Amino acid sequence: LEQGEHTLAFSLLPDGESWTETVSLLPVSELPYPEPGAHWSSVQSDCCVVNYVTGTTAERDLEVVMEAVEGQYQRVAHLMGTALDESIHFTLLPRVLGHGGFASQEVSISYLDRNYAGGTFDFVLGHEIIHKMDEHLGGDLMPSILVEGLAVYMTGGHFKPEPLMARAAALLPPEEGCAPVNALTDMVSIDPSVIPCALDWYIPLEELSDDFYLSQHEIGYLQAGALVEFIVSRWGWQAYDAFYRDIHMIDPGSDDNNMNSDSLYRAIDRALQDHLGVTYTDLESQFLEALQGEGFTVEMVNDVRLTVEYYDTVRRYQQLLDPSAYFLSAWLVDGEQMRERGIVADYLRHPAAPENIALETMLVAADSALRAGDYFQAQKILSAANAFLDGISNADTGARYTHPLAGDYYAVVQTLLTAGYQPQRLQFEGERALAWVTRSGVDLIELRLAQIGGKWQVLK
Repeated sequence: LEQGEHTLAFSLLPDGESWTETVSLLPVSELPYPEPGAHWSSVQSDCCVVNYVTGTTAERDLEVVMEAVEGQYQRVAHLMGTALDESIHFTLLPRVLGHGGFASQEVSISYLDRNYAGGTFDFVLGHEIIHKMDEHLGGDLMPSILVEGLAVYMTGGHFKPEPLMARAAALLPPEEGCAPVNALTDMVSIDPSVIPCALDWYIPLEELSDDFYLSQHEIGYLQAGALVEFIVSRWGWQAYDAFYRDIHMIDPGSDDNNMNSDSLYRAIDRALQDHLGVTYTDLESQFLEALQGEGFTVEMVNDVRLTVEYYDTVRRYQQLLDPSAYFLSAWLVDGEQMRERGIVADYLRHPAAPENIALETMLVAADSALRAGDYFQAQKILSAANAFLDGISNADTGARYTHPLAGDYYAVVQTLLTAGYQPQRLQFEGERALAWVTRSGVDLIELRLAQIGGKWQVLK
C-alpha cells in the first residue's frame, strides 16, 4: 500500500456493530534497523528447526543457540526416556512475550540482550522441550499443576537452579518465635540459632489445582515442582508416571461422594487413590509434613520473596506499558504463516519509548542482582521501578522520576538515545554508570557515563 492515510472497515459477525478506523502508513524509508533487511531464516539440526529473524541477537549468537538446543534436547530425551518422531520447531523472538517461553505447535522463546523477563536461555529451553516430550508421551487429562510441576522438577528449577523442597518450605506459615527478615535486614546481626520467618504464601492444593494459571505465578510453579519431586521421591518415577498419565475427569453420573465433575482436584484425587493408595488430602498432609522438616536460610527467604516481587513487577510493567506482552493476552502470531508471508514487524516492533527502555533496563539489573545474591540492591531497584510505575498508573508525569534511582535510569536512557544508542543494560556506581548499548547493529558496545553539572554525559 502507498504511504499516507487508509480507512479500514471493521464489523463483528454475524450481527454486531460496525465501525471504521483510519491508519497512517509511514514511508518504507523510515523503517528502523533491522527491519529494512530483516527476514525469516532457519537452521536445522538432528532434532530441531530453529527459526529466527536476521539482523537480531539470535543471528549473532546462532552457534551458541544451536549448541544449547541440541544439548537440552539430548538431556531431556535421556531424562524422559523418549525422542520425538518429528523435529521440534523453535521460534526465537526478538522481544519479550510473557515470561519468555511458550509451547504450542511450536516453541517460542524470547532471545534478546534486554531480556527483562529473566530466566537463562538454557532453562527456558529445557522447560519448553519437556512440555513437548511430555505431550508426546500423552495422557487423558494432564492437569496444569502436574504439567508445569513436571517441567520445573525435571529442569531443576523454574527460572534458575533451585532446591525445590527447601524453597517451597519458605512459603509456609511462620513458626512462633521466628525472626522476621527482608532484604534490608542486617543478616549478620541475626542469631544463627534463631529460625527466620517463612513467608506465609502457601497455596492450598485444591485451589492451586483448579485455578493454576490464575494463582500467583512463581508460587504456583514452585509448589508444583516441589510436589512432583515429593511424589517421585516417595513412590518412585514409574509409579508417578503411571498415576500422572491416567487422570480422567469424573463422570457426572458417578456415585462418588460430593465429587464435582469439573474439578481437576477431584480428578487428581481419584487417580491418586487408584495408583498410589492415598487421597489428595492425605498427600497434601504428607507433603506439608515433609516441607516442615526442610531447613531454609535467611538468604533463601529473601530470594523467594524477591523472585515473586520481581516477576510481579515484570507483569505490572507489561500490563501498563506493553499489554500485548502480558502472559494472559500475549500477541503470539502463527509462526508458519508469518514465515510464509515474510512478516517480521509483529515481533520486531514493540513499545520503545524512553519510559519502556528505562523500566526494562531496571528489571534486567534487578534480575542480575537477584542472581548474584545481592538482595539489598535487587530490592532497591525494584522499589525504584515500582515508584516509576506508580507515577504511570496515577498519570502523574512528575512523580515517575522523583525516585532518585528511577530518575537516573530515565536520564541515562534519554542521554544514550539522543546520542544514537540503544541501551541494553545499565549499571550505576554513584555518579558514574556503565552502559552496554547497540548502534545500527547487534554488537554490544560498552560506554561510561558520568553525572557532570547535574546532567548525565557519555565520557569520551
